[in-house]
Amino acid sequence: MRTPILTRDQVPEQLREAFDHETANSGGVVSSGPGSAMINSPEMRRRANYLVNYLRDESSLPKKIQELAMILTARNMDCQYIWFAHSVRAKEQGISAEFVDNLRDRKALPQLPADEQTVVNYATELFNNHRVTDATFQAAIDQFGALGLTELTTLFGYYTLLAFNANSFDIDVPDGAEPKLPI
Repeated sequence: MRTPILTRDQVPEQLREAFDHETANSGGVVSSGPGSAMINSPEMRRRANYLVNYLRDESSLPKKIQELAMILTARNMDCQYIWFAHSVRAKEQGISAEFVDNLRDRKALPQLPADEQTVVNYATELFNNHRVTDATFQAAIDQFGALGLTELTTLFGYYTLLAFNANSFDIDVPDGAEPKLPI
């Protein structure tokens, strides 16, 4: 990591309540993952965590679709940390090992169930073109509804935010940890 681990005494007084809130479950420090960069702005991290907690715990999207979105973001952003944190979980949630391995290695992706293929098509256009065609949008809204598609799009955005922090602050996976992305 490019910055030192933030300690409470380094935090401005007006941000200590947010820092304390965000580090309550980790012994007063955040030493790994994108959160270790984001804690440099404790109030921002607290607000971001409200969003991710909603997306992970209250979203209308099935866990399988959430994990698929996370690994698609990790691969598109070349983010080792998010890949490490979610590629195994994606398999545990029912995403095929062949798909995960091919995505990792940038090989042709296998045929997928309709809901998963819709996510892949949507993500591919969104990450490559920063927009989606009417046909892709329609397929996604037909599959997930306006609520689910809004949550899916926001999930891509949130994990892109995490990837930006992990990549720019040079937050890597723990030593010797697998799996890794070939970059």
